[in-house]
Amino acid sequence: MKDFFNVTPLAKVFEYIRTFPVVASETIPIVKATGRVLAQDIRSDEDVPGFSRSTMDGYAVCAASTFGASEGNPAYLTLDGVIPMGENPSTGIVPGNAIRISTGGMLPNGADSVVMMEYATEIDETTLEIHKSIAPGANMITKGEDVQQGQSLLSAGTKLRPQEIGLLAALGIEQVAVYKKPVVGIISTGDEIVPIQNTPGLAQVRDINSYSISSQVVQAGGIALSFGIIKDNYDALIETYRQALQKTDMLTISGGSSVGTRDLTIEVLKSLNDSKILVHGIPISPGKPTILARVGNKPVWGLPGHVTSAMVVFDRVVRPFIAHAAGINTDKKSHTRLISAKISRNIASAQGRTDFVRVKLRQSDDGLWAEPVLGKSGLINTMVQADGLVEIDMNTEGLDKGTAVSVIPF
Repeated sequence: MKDFFNVTPLAKVFEYIRTFPVVASETIPIVKATGRVLAQDIRSDEDVPGFSRSTMDGYAVCAASTFGASEGNPAYLTLDGVIPMGENPSTGIVPGNAIRISTGGMLPNGADSVVMMEYATEIDETTLEIHKSIAPGANMITKGEDVQQGQSLLSAGTKLRPQEIGLLAALGIEQVAVYKKPVVGIISTGDEIVPIQNTPGLAQVRDINSYSISSQVVQAGGIALSFGIIKDNYDALIETYRQALQKTDMLTISGGSSVGTRDLTIEVLKSLNDSKILVHGIPISPGKPTILARVGNKPVWGLPGHVTSAMVVFDRVVRPFIAHAAGINTDKKSHTRLISAKISRNIASAQGRTDFVRVKLRQSDDGLWAEPVLGKSGLINTMVQADGLVEIDMNTEGLDKGTAVSVIPF
């Protein structure tokens, strides 16, 4: 019988993240870059906008010409024509004059504000009545107010959202360098596992993990590459591992990580060239028998065979490694928005390990409640019912009903 593994604290596991490389980069059109990760710093070589412009339909004026104006005591200005859209004004503004302008139009020299259309009345072709006093800078954007020439805007490691794509477009950047998506290999092991199109026989189960983990890989920004179901056979496993490592940046293997007479994952990993077992066991529940190995410069994960354990370990432990491989700047604060709630019942927890409790959120008159979804780690439906996880720190001995918790949403 094998010795039981020595667990590695979760914080120590995360220290290994930066020991693995980031994937290579590629240059793609910005129309295809949403959700990708920048592989270059972006600095502006121009002002945006490149000219002062109106944000309203109205009249370009010197603000001082409107001071004191009101409904009962309007100011009268000389109307000096119209600024055509998309054209450079041919004349400037002097105190006491106004020029009609449309939203987005270029302000003429001398203008420092725009009177909105509804606060002005054209008395005749050359006379404008102003009913409201405005301050300098009103209803306009100055040159470079959005972006200044030479300004550092985006750093490598930034995940591109629609707003960043819009910024790149504003700068005239059509192509951008991004990190390639990490390719993550998926292997399911076990004599009892059968393809999902098969009807399981006695003592057999369908291959859930290949699909749930592949979906998690895609959700994490990677490319999932499945290598199918491998029986508990040393030669078949080692051959598949070798092939998978040639085609991927990271490898996950579900099943075969628990201690037992049929545990082959550790043996096979140890036999690969340039391999080292970094972690065999993490003090978390579910997911204690997790393996992390380094083969060459690639991380290889041995995940629990139970579907819920495998998914929780992936979400809380493996995902940050994929983020690093994808080039995401992990120094930045996590964008995961925790949800504040109260736990709906007492929850026991053993000190010395971190528990991740599946919870369903329920809104009631007295606030948002997190209801634990109880069930064994082999039950996929408990994950379907859950909206997220509550983390119980390894130094906390359970939670009392009504305790404020932070829910990590799926």
